[in-house]
Amino acid sequence: MINTFAVLLVFQTMGEGLAYALSLPVPGPVIGMLLLFLYLLLNSEAVHRLAPTSLELLKHLSLLFVPAGVGIMVHAQRIAAEWLPIMVALVASTAVSIAVTATVVRWLQKPVAGDSTASSAAAIMPSAATGSASSAAAGSAPDDRIGGAS
Repeated sequence: MINTFAVLLVFQTMGEGLAYALSLPVPGPVIGMLLLFLYLLLNSEAVHRLAPTSLELLKHLSLLFVPAGVGIMVHAQRIAAEWLPIMVALVASTAVSIAVTATVVRWLQKPVAGDSTASSAAAIMPSAATGSASSAAAGSAPDDRIGGAS
C-alpha cells in the first residue's frame, strides 16, 4: 500500500516539476497522470502491483470532492455575483462535449471501405441489416414478439 502511494506521489511530483520547469499551461497532476499512464503501458507488472490499492482508493473517490465543495462555499459571494457567465460556460461546455462525443462516436461507427465486418454482422444478425422486413419474411409480426397479438 505504501509503495503504491509512493509511486502515485512520485508521478505527481514529476508532473508538477515538469509543469513548473517548462512553464506549461497544463496542471502538474495532469502531466503526472499522463506519465503514470505511459509507465503502466510499458510495465504491465506495475499494473498488477498498483491495482489493489488503486481500486481501494477509487472506492473512496467521493471524499476527493470535499475540497471542491469547500472551495465553492468559500467563494459563494463571488459565484453569486458572477452566476450568469458561470452558467453560460457550463451549458456551452456541456453542449460542446456532447456534440464532440456524438461526432466521434459516429465517426468510429462508420464502416471502413472493404471491411468484411459489416457483411459478417449482417450474416450473423440478418434482422439488423434489413430491419423489421426480415421478421415479416420469417412469418412473424413484430407485435407477436412483444406479446401484442391475442
